[in-house]
Amino acid sequence: MNHATTLPPAGAQLLGHPKGLFVCFLTEMWERFSFYGMKALLFLYLTKHHLFSDHYGYLLLGTYAGLAYALPLLGGALADKYLGMRKAVVFGGLLLVLGQFGMAYTGQAAAGLQGQAQQDVFAVQVMYASLALIAVGVGFLKPNISTIVGRLYADTDPRRDSGFTIFYMGINVGAFAASLIVGYVGERIGWGYGFGLAGLMMLLGLLQFVWGREHLLGQAEPAEPERLRSRVFGPFSRESLIYLAGLATVAAVWWILQTRIDFGFLGEVFGGHEVTLTEVVAVVLGLGLFVWFIRLLMSGITPVERGRMIVLMVLIVISALFWGLYEQTYGPWVAMAERAMDRTTFGIEWTAGQTTALGALFVIALSPVFAWLWPRLDKAGLNPSYPAKFAWGLVFCGLAFGVLAFAAANPGEGGLVSLWWMVAAYFVLVLGEMVLSPVGLSAVTSLSIPRAVGLMMGAWFLFSAFGEIIAGRMGTWAAVEPEADGSFSVAKSLAVYAEVFTDMMWIGLAAGLLMFLLTPALRRLTRG
Repeated sequence: MNHATTLPPAGAQLLGHPKGLFVCFLTEMWERFSFYGMKALLFLYLTKHHLFSDHYGYLLLGTYAGLAYALPLLGGALADKYLGMRKAVVFGGLLLVLGQFGMAYTGQAAAGLQGQAQQDVFAVQVMYASLALIAVGVGFLKPNISTIVGRLYADTDPRRDSGFTIFYMGINVGAFAASLIVGYVGERIGWGYGFGLAGLMMLLGLLQFVWGREHLLGQAEPAEPERLRSRVFGPFSRESLIYLAGLATVAAVWWILQTRIDFGFLGEVFGGHEVTLTEVVAVVLGLGLFVWFIRLLMSGITPVERGRMIVLMVLIVISALFWGLYEQTYGPWVAMAERAMDRTTFGIEWTAGQTTALGALFVIALSPVFAWLWPRLDKAGLNPSYPAKFAWGLVFCGLAFGVLAFAAANPGEGGLVSLWWMVAAYFVLVLGEMVLSPVGLSAVTSLSIPRAVGLMMGAWFLFSAFGEIIAGRMGTWAAVEPEADGSFSVAKSLAVYAEVFTDMMWIGLAAGLLMFLLTPALRRLTRG
């Protein structure tokens, strides 16, 4: 049944859109504020407060973010079949609030040198549990708040696209504000205050979502309320069992985040270190998805459909590499800003975490430009194909690392890198994001066969999660060993960043070149 077959009543409008759009806008804005604010601080918090080594700091960052991007597949499925979107958003929001407030407990700062730190074991376990709460909370909230927005409009409503544009602007406004505000509070006033602020804003976002329930027009309720309330195991209803399963998932993620496995020779492939359990699960899921895809191709679809599906899977797989490179912004880029960058400009000294705001700032600035550009190129017959756009995305991504590699190899006065190099790198990187990320979502809906579009969209987000995991592993290349007193040598740090960023530049450029070479063949496949 289509839940968005009629337009909302005229009395439920605000600025020409359903009031529920702005309820969802604020909820998503504050959820992204809390998520990206915490993410901007996480690597610095791990290495400066708990004295994690760079290696394990990068791995944990990638593992946590990968799970946060993979779990929405589960949260979306449960909401579709049982909970309904509103209940899923409220449950996810509660988990997020608990997780952010849990991160506010920082315990005692670790003593000793990195790698030999005397950590506050209880505080570290609270941190792992808090990260698990946040990851599962994102899984329940993020996919369903987007679904609610879609259901507020009829399928043929001409305001639908502009409504989503407004909604996605909330994501970037939240991310931009979070990096500036939470980044400052966490680093200058106290880690716990930064995380606590993120939790407080998430709580306010959740409260306004609950208060604005009437503006959702009943479009976010369970499909079968009676079935949801029915008892299925002793005194437990199906709804309560879903919530208990969500808490059990939190416990599982808490364990996964800190579990590493020694696979002997395989560990040597990963630099002589253990493989994380998340990486093992990612490989298994990837193989399972590949088997399913092969079976789909052999299921009697037409040659044209088969060709389009192959092209789509190539784009989805290559997107993981793009995100693996892109997400270095929250790892080695932040580390470089902290240890080897003159962050003073216009008389203001920015914190390292605040530099992550540049990404969201350029997304906000460039989105209208690209929204204007594509129709003009299409009208002139110059609009690149999906594979060509992905190729350009990888090339721009590689060039962004080239900017920082050059800066690291040629520091300015005092041996530090100017903040303006970071600004330039983010500008080039977001050019790549603009030609790949929104286009990827469009490619899924236009290239997939109708009966598999939902699964292929799930595959797109799953490979985004794989990209986060790849980012954590690639980030370990940029690990810098501290000096005897626990400090970091600027010269040694810049030498590591120059080498690693150069390698990442060539990876991006090579992948982009490969996509350019494959583009003619892929275009032929889309035409059968």
